[in-house]
Amino acid sequence: MSNFYLDNPDIRFHMNHMDLERIISFKEDDFVEKEAYPHAPKDAEDTRDNYHRVLEIVGEIAGDFVAERAPEVDREGARFENGEVIYARGTVEAMDRLKKSDLGGFTLARKYDGINMPKIIYAVATEMISRADASLMNIFGLQEIADTIYHFGSEEQKQKYLPRFASGTVLGAMALTEPDAGSDLQSVALKAKQNENGEWFLNGVKRFITNGCAEISLVMARSEEGSTGGRGVSLFIYEREPRMTIRRIEHKLGIKGSPTCEMQFNDAPAELLGQRKMGLVKYTMSLMNGARLAVAAQAVGIAEAAYREARKYAEARQQFKKPILKFSAIYEMLTDMKVNIEGARTLLYETARVVDLKEGIEERIHKHPEKEAELRDDIKRYSRYSALLTPMIKAFAAEMANRVCYDAVQIHGGVGYTCEFNVERHLRDVRITNIYEGTTQLQIVATIGGVIGGIVFERLNDYEKDTDFAPVSGLFGQVRELRGHLESAVSYVKEKKDSTYQEFHALRLVNMATDVLIGYLLCMDALKSDRKKRVAEIYVSKARYRVQESMGFILSDETGIIDFHHEIISDG
Repeated sequence: MSNFYLDNPDIRFHMNHMDLERIISFKEDDFVEKEAYPHAPKDAEDTRDNYHRVLEIVGEIAGDFVAERAPEVDREGARFENGEVIYARGTVEAMDRLKKSDLGGFTLARKYDGINMPKIIYAVATEMISRADASLMNIFGLQEIADTIYHFGSEEQKQKYLPRFASGTVLGAMALTEPDAGSDLQSVALKAKQNENGEWFLNGVKRFITNGCAEISLVMARSEEGSTGGRGVSLFIYEREPRMTIRRIEHKLGIKGSPTCEMQFNDAPAELLGQRKMGLVKYTMSLMNGARLAVAAQAVGIAEAAYREARKYAEARQQFKKPILKFSAIYEMLTDMKVNIEGARTLLYETARVVDLKEGIEERIHKHPEKEAELRDDIKRYSRYSALLTPMIKAFAAEMANRVCYDAVQIHGGVGYTCEFNVERHLRDVRITNIYEGTTQLQIVATIGGVIGGIVFERLNDYEKDTDFAPVSGLFGQVRELRGHLESAVSYVKEKKDSTYQEFHALRLVNMATDVLIGYLLCMDALKSDRKKRVAEIYVSKARYRVQESMGFILSDETGIIDFHHEIISDG
């Protein structure tokens, strides 16, 4: 028996040291519900204890129930029969266990039968579920659908849908992608038309829809006749009925327990969510940012699983009369895997905290409009930070996890290429994380503005103002040096005023910024743990060479090389 919360000292390190006071204050609205709901916490200490207990429950389900079913779920997969999707038996059993544990309304308010967890706790839970079975996360993680209805729906819609999500009687899907509108959601063509009674009906096709067989979907559709671009798009709540048919499900490389559907809408009735024409520019972006945070947590969870498999194998596998763990080539690989997982985790949790603060401030203003003036600067600041960090962690965690899983198979040698060990499944499952909810390349596009615009430096300044780095001054001095390199590179690109040059080096600039930001966060962790100081020293020592290399390339001003790229690939 294993509990994925209790057996992970790094997660518990963060949970024991994380600054949650303001998040708790916002989420619990200063504990006004403690008399109305028997399970509502009475103070901050009680709330923290509640978080630990919930995560222990999730950890037990993940480790003791879900993980042991994951290999069979992968072999069986979701299947399509007679127009309906049938989940693998292990998936059904896992969803039933989560339902019976009242984990269906993870972030929903108690008013709607939820358990009122903040995003940071949801991120930890999502990571543990993903470590157990990455495909199950694609169902558990779609609670973001309910969260979007909570933030933007009418009170009538909230009462109609949210308690059903919380009870686990319905599951969700986000129906965005179309055959000709993948990453370019402004090209959405599925039509929403309104009749003379004001009722909406959907017509068209959605493709690559995770869990598209769910009872409730949020569907992005073009509501304005003759429009082009994002301003003609609205978001709709669709409840499954016969006028939407599942045409097929995809046969995929990995996450086989998660059905990916093609949906055909034929005058299917739907409800408008929020306001017309705000579907992409506001609601879907909020929905996708939540999904990107969930995928980052999924990537960290898969990487954790792969690392543990690799380490266990390296301890047991004997070559030349000693465990292969004793060879430097292997223990350096394992150390890099572990350090990068912990670097991703600290950035993941920081991002989730920032999102919680942003949403908490928004909720406080909504409930107490008289506080808007005093919170105005805060909401602007945390909105900027959330917009920077969400695509940054999605890109970093997904790429990191792909490398970890690749190396885990390498450590296993020949048997890693067979289905005898779990690492081949982790390698197949992880590959989607840097593709869906926006490829890594699109995350770079979403992040670069915050790097060039100085938002990353604004956040680093916050850390310096609020933290005494003196006890780790030597280590922090190295991170400050990396920041100096980043500042030089950003200044150089800005002064060139050449959009092509900036675009060409966007990946390098974002990678530099990510290394610097993680360096700061690891230094903050190092203040609380000698072990974390060693983790930080290893991470920073290798980041130094990555940052210096990127800076050198950027400052080289080799503009001609950009043309060479075009010449080579156009050569046939």
